[in-house]
Amino acid sequence: MTFSRGEFAIGPLDADRDAVLLHGWVTHPKAAYWMMQDASVDDVVAEYRRIAEHPHHDAYLGSYRGSPAFLAERYDPARCELVGIFDASPGDVGMHFLCAPTDTPVHGFTLGVITTVMAWLFSDPAVRRVVVEPDVRNTAVHALNGAVGFTVIGPVAKPEKEALLSICTRASFEAAVLV
Repeated sequence: MTFSRGEFAIGPLDADRDAVLLHGWVTHPKAAYWMMQDASVDDVVAEYRRIAEHPHHDAYLGSYRGSPAFLAERYDPARCELVGIFDASPGDVGMHFLCAPTDTPVHGFTLGVITTVMAWLFSDPAVRRVVVEPDVRNTAVHALNGAVGFTVIGPVAKPEKEALLSICTRASFEAAVLV
């Protein structure tokens, strides 16, 4: 199933089909916070197969004007990523997103991506809040999160990083982006 919003769309990701493309994205210097800088194509296939097989974590390929342009992940924070770190409530969903590197940046593109990802998540009526846990040093994504309605809860220690836990309600998102 595909979700569309303007020139953006989100659809299924296939670890085998999309591995070479994703490898170029997750190993790019701008994707340092994804912690896959030294990953091989086989490592990327293995990671996205692991996600595909996980009952509470999914990955999706996003497109812009019909071309692959971003990665989105959805997970249940009560069952992965934040277990033992955050007390998830019913209706919480976790999210990660990554924009593809480009030599020709489009003004407002990343904001368009996160807005699309949030609209996609909230298109599920069961979703009450979106939870994110980016690296505390990733100030660019913190600003984007704020622009779409996230409220910072505070830093949390994850095994792989010090993260800045933030939450966005449906009402906060709608007010921020004037849906």
